[in-house]
Amino acid sequence: MHETIPELLRHAASQYGRREFLRFPDTSLTFEDADVQSDRLAAALIDKGVCPGDRVAVVMDNVPGWPLSWLAILKAGAITVPVNVRYRAADLEHVLRDSGAVATLTTDDHAPHIPGTVYALDTLTSLTRARRRVHIDPDDVANFQYTSGTTGFPKACMLTHDFWLRTAQIVADQAELREDDVMLIAQAYSYMDPQWATLLCLIGGIPLVVLPRFSASGFWPSVREHGATLTYVLGTMPLLLHKQPPHPRDRENRMRLVLCSGIRPDLHREFEERWGAPWRELYGSTESGPDLVVAIDADETVGTGAMGLAPPGKEVMIDEETGEIIVRGAPMMNGYWNHPEATANAFRDGWYHTGDLGFRDSHGYIHHAGRIKDMVRRGGENISCAEVESVLTQHPAILQAALVPIPDDLWGELPKAFLQLRPGHAADEATAMSVIEHARGRLARFKIPVYVEFVEEFSLTPSARIEKRHLQRPDQRAAPAIQVEERT
Repeated sequence: MHETIPELLRHAASQYGRREFLRFPDTSLTFEDADVQSDRLAAALIDKGVCPGDRVAVVMDNVPGWPLSWLAILKAGAITVPVNVRYRAADLEHVLRDSGAVATLTTDDHAPHIPGTVYALDTLTSLTRARRRVHIDPDDVANFQYTSGTTGFPKACMLTHDFWLRTAQIVADQAELREDDVMLIAQAYSYMDPQWATLLCLIGGIPLVVLPRFSASGFWPSVREHGATLTYVLGTMPLLLHKQPPHPRDRENRMRLVLCSGIRPDLHREFEERWGAPWRELYGSTESGPDLVVAIDADETVGTGAMGLAPPGKEVMIDEETGEIIVRGAPMMNGYWNHPEATANAFRDGWYHTGDLGFRDSHGYIHHAGRIKDMVRRGGENISCAEVESVLTQHPAILQAALVPIPDDLWGELPKAFLQLRPGHAADEATAMSVIEHARGRLARFKIPVYVEFVEEFSLTPSARIEKRHLQRPDQRAAPAIQVEERT
């Protein structure tokens, strides 16, 4: 395994040269192109005064400049701060201030909205500069990767070059990477997944197809168009794909493996039969990288909810007292930047506490059993938000659902459901009551939402999960919420 990301890139450029590396809708870059162009950009950053250890933010859509900026910042010995382009003033200000970013690389369309020192990429790449080599160690921090927590404000995970390379190698081994593979990714580049996918493709000398954004209706046509053989989906993506009308060409593709975090057990076999490819779990986090993997040939896991076994270098256990999934080994973050207390709380006795509940089956596979914090405490009863959300999304009118606790003087907390409707359904009391009747036949009475509120769309975390902190306003019982249950 190569020791740093720039070293891996240079090796790939020498090994694969003019072979295609990055494929975007309007352009394509070879391995050699990426090495040469990121060299020039790194030299420009150094000329601008960027020093080893400095933080440099990247605010761009899924354009070639994103991976080139990432690679260039690392070649300069600096630390990349990926920023979601959908962030508005408060989120953006928090990340830039908290990280201490000395500058932001962006494109002309985003530049006017970014405070501080801003460099439009075109102005830096228009000049030809000589290669400037900076010494980098495997344990140097490569990214301040802000967490995708659904409730608290994001914290920066300090991720080293070694972290990223180990992550990519684990996934490459799980996928049994082949020379004729084509990887396709649809998440924003500011998220973890396109970044490790970039390194996976450097390892294997294969193309990475980068879609501008995820589209449920356009995903499988893109798979067919580009001849993709590997992909990764997570969060709400599989359910949105499943809710698309079946197409006669669904199985006409080269896909040989879909990696996914959080495969619905009741839909797992249907996914495989519909699109003609195995779906395998990849479980991990921003903090710890891949923790559990399922082998391609592990057909016995289909539909069971098994998340797999720990890859080489990792140990995964279930805490005997709490049932929490805990992890140690490599890769692992160096801690949270500027948050020593949160770091100490996350790491106890050498183990990283994931916040996920789990259990181990008779075959040794670990299964997910909810989130410790993603719960509603209604009187003396604990309600798993994920369980209720799963039932709500089975209603034909519901595209996505989120359950959050709201304060209550009598019960402490009551469950409130936020619902995003499928086209053709009205956001009215009749629809709300229909959904609640659907839930009553499937859930215990105390788990039924007391309030319902319809939303046009949800803000999503980097892991494509609903960002619930934006839903928890001070008074959740106010209009436009619909009260659908008595507070009893």
